[in-house]
Order: sequence, then structure tokens, then C-alpha cells
Amino acid sequence: MKKIVTYIVIFAILGVILLVPGVRNYLKDAFFPVATIESAVHIAPEDYDVDLKGINTADTNLKAFRKKPVFLNFWGTWCPPCRKEWPSIQKLYEGRKENVDFVLIAMKDDEAKIREFLKENKYTAPVYIAESPISEKILPKVFPTTFLLDQHGRILMKEDAATDWNTESIHQFLDNIIK
Repeated sequence: MKKIVTYIVIFAILGVILLVPGVRNYLKDAFFPVATIESAVHIAPEDYDVDLKGINTADTNLKAFRKKPVFLNFWGTWCPPCRKEWPSIQKLYEGRKENVDFVLIAMKDDEAKIREFLKENKYTAPVYIAESPISEKILPKVFPTTFLLDQHGRILMKEDAATDWNTESIHQFLDNIIK
């Protein structure tokens, strides 16, 4: 009798996984992120044309970040959720800066306040101020907003809230796109 109940439960679970699209898609995205990568939205090369003034790094253009995956974060010192996620961004930066380009763009902010914030907290992740218009495709509506882009300009992840960026799942995701 226990075997029959066990088989019924197993078939019910398999039926839910196979027949309920939401469950199937969730499991597919969780265990097979390559499918997510293949269907990602692309950023055109011209959307990368943003002049960046370096705060704790050299001035550059966003176009320079096309050789590796990019962690692109829009934030401000005036934004409490932005400040809250900074420690995890710094830890991720320290562990992944060799394989991922980090571009943290301070928005609607004062350069002196940015410098003070970075110095007080001993943050070293590269921070910039945009000196030319930002494409609507990546222009944030809320702060913080973070994109993970691959070297082909595909948006692999977009997060519109403060996030713990130094988690095992983020590291695994990065491992999958670095390969």
C-alpha cells in the first residue's frame, strides 16, 4: 500500500512539473540559466556610448567595457537602499574583478559626497558619473538598478532593488557566463 501511495505522489509531482508552465519555467530558469541567456535582451553598440568621469578610477567610455561581462549599477549616496547594498557589491568586486568589469554610476549626486562616501567606507569598486546621455534601454527608473551584461551586450539580469550581491547563486550565475 505504501508503494502505491509513493508512486501516486511521485507521478503527481512530475505531472505538476511537466504540466504547469509557471513551475516548469521556474525550474528551467533556476537550473538551466543558459536558456535565460539565449533569450536575453540586447543592448546595441550605440547604447554603450556614454562618457564616464571616473571618481576613484580613470575617465572612460562605457564602450570600453565590451570584453568581459559587466556589473552595471546605478546608485546615489542620497539613496538608502543603494547604500545598503554597497557592502555586498564591494565583496563581489573584490572576488570577481578579474573576470567581470564593474561600472557603478552615481546618479543625481554631488562628486564631493561620492568621494566622501567611498573614503569613509573604504570602498574601491570603480565609480563614475555619466557625462553624456544614457540610453533609455538602461536608464534606471528607480534606484538602485543593476544590470548584469555579457560581453555581447545581452542583459542577463536586471534588479530594481537593493540586493545582496555576494551570494552563492550570484557567484554561480557569474561562473556560468564567464565560461
